[in-house]
Amino acid sequence: MHDPNCVFCRIVQGQLPSNKVYEDDQILAFHDVKPAAPVHFLIVPKEHLASLYDAQARHEGVLGKMMALAPRLAREHGADDGFRLIVNTGRVGRQEVMHVHVHVVGGKDPLGSMLPRPRGQG
Repeated sequence: MHDPNCVFCRIVQGQLPSNKVYEDDQILAFHDVKPAAPVHFLIVPKEHLASLYDAQARHEGVLGKMMALAPRLAREHGADDGFRLIVNTGRVGRQEVMHVHVHVVGGKDPLGSMLPRPRGQG
């Protein structure tokens, strides 16, 4: 299933260009258009799934495959000493595109803090 109004569905369908990292029958990975680090690409399921809130047992296979694929792709693109996976979900999680996607972020140097900590907390 695809959502014709979803930018990631349009990328999956080939209607919008992307700089592909990986593709198979279930998954597409492509470079982020506004990278936050030297290595920054997205892994998306080809089937439209708006957010993790909508995930069901039938999505376990593709979601697990996305996680299992991330380390190999991260290494292949230069994140050979660690990386970060980010899955923003919903408004509070600051999800900008309503199609599940995993950000794979890394590079040669350590990344900054994941979230700012309130004052007085370590």
